[in-house]
Amino acid sequence: MPVIHVKDDADFNAQFGAAAAKPVFIDFTASWCGPCKMIAPTFDNLSNIYLNALFLKVDVDECADTAAAYGISAMPTFLVFQNGQKLDQLKGASNEKLEQLVKQYAEGSQTPSLVSGQSDITSLIDKKQIECLNGSDDTPLDLFLEGNTNLISDCDEQLIISLPFNQPVKVHSILIKGVGNRSPKDVKIFANLPKTMDFDTASAVEPIQLLTFNESATEGEGQIQNLKYVKFQNVQNIQLFVAGNIGDGEITEISRLRIFGTPLSSVNMNEFKRVAGKAGDAH
Repeated sequence: MPVIHVKDDADFNAQFGAAAAKPVFIDFTASWCGPCKMIAPTFDNLSNIYLNALFLKVDVDECADTAAAYGISAMPTFLVFQNGQKLDQLKGASNEKLEQLVKQYAEGSQTPSLVSGQSDITSLIDKKQIECLNGSDDTPLDLFLEGNTNLISDCDEQLIISLPFNQPVKVHSILIKGVGNRSPKDVKIFANLPKTMDFDTASAVEPIQLLTFNESATEGEGQIQNLKYVKFQNVQNIQLFVAGNIGDGEITEISRLRIFGTPLSSVNMNEFKRVAGKAGDAH
């Protein structure tokens, strides 16, 4: 999950309170702090690697009460919490020490990926901008992506699912699990379209890739289909046109949808070059 820039003390309390059991990494920073600016890209990149953790950036001038409550006297200072308990802290702008700190507490919280070498980037979908055409009002897309309902078509078997990401990503593969004969069969994949397609356009236009699912998509975790990875290297949004289901019926039902890939901004931290200052510098 990308770094959340906390607006004020009330916003911090809300974000921190919503973390549940996730590891929480807090970067106490200041706009005038040189070392803070130096290490900011490292903190950002780590947030794109450990997607099951929460990364908060707190400006000590905008959140003075929060900074005082945690006894922050030097910037940058990084605190680690889980289940409301403080686990560790780090002072200073050492890229290597920060990477070690985050790895130590976040790695165990990572959900093992079903696709080797790829992350489940479904969490990077911007749920405020998602759209589903011909979805039943009783099964909204946001609740479906959160795992709280199945996604069911309404007037006929077709669905258009528009999924914008909150940052550019590389998309490697797609998992779909359907329900019996209602499970999707032919799914057209489009990317980086300026707006959500209508059904006439989706039917007529050649997709980047056509995926064909079978009965395997109704079993176990579902069926994973690899994309033509070279064609999905810088994706802002992805659209799925479900043209029909394996039973050729009038209702399509999906119980699970996952997108696998990597955030475009994720880099090899060992290759990250310091741009100013010295490791460990702090104000």
